[in-house]
Amino acid sequence: MDNSIKAFVFDVYGTLFDVTAIKKECEDLYPGCGEKISQTWRTKQVEYFMLRQLMGNYDTLYSITHQALKYTLKENGLQSSEQNEQLLLEAYLHLPLYMEVEAVLAQLEDKNLVVFSNGSHDMLDPLIENAGLTDLFSRIISIDEVKQFKPAPASYEYAWEKFGIEKHEVLFMSSNGWDISGAKNFGFQTAWINRKNLPKEELGLEPDYIFKDLNGLLKWK
Repeated sequence: MDNSIKAFVFDVYGTLFDVTAIKKECEDLYPGCGEKISQTWRTKQVEYFMLRQLMGNYDTLYSITHQALKYTLKENGLQSSEQNEQLLLEAYLHLPLYMEVEAVLAQLEDKNLVVFSNGSHDMLDPLIENAGLTDLFSRIISIDEVKQFKPAPASYEYAWEKFGIEKHEVLFMSSNGWDISGAKNFGFQTAWINRKNLPKEELGLEPDYIFKDLNGLLKWK
């Protein structure tokens, strides 16, 4: 265990909250298509914010999530409506936590716990508040404040400047391999929460730690 860690920084989507669970709401509105919609929607969401980052054409993740949903419904030949779209976007504000998250965060409450997400505050803050986690975090940082999506180095630098500590004193957690690679490239220590038992990214940026879920963080308890 590295005792130099002074900030425990968490990604949100796929790390604390189960994005795949939205397939239930998708299935309710489009029977037989819930799984496919949820998968394509998430894939296009990530693709769109990375494309916008590359193009220098910023938009909030809330807007991008809506754009990705519109594309997904069209790709699957499904009838869209403003009502259905709003119902599914609202579901993004009520995603369920992974089962161990609340207990692990409670046991680490004496640590400096921070959220750092690509989510814009209009979707990020209600999500965390609805889950009852707001008081556990010392900061909720959105890239919307700097308009640079992770894994761009400028996004991690923006967060780091708020901590007032050395880069190696930050432990960044994410279930997304691309996010772990970006944080490691910037100089943070990283813990990959490998919930899907995936292979490591082939980018020459090894995670410092790999855990199957957040319970691995209890070594710092």
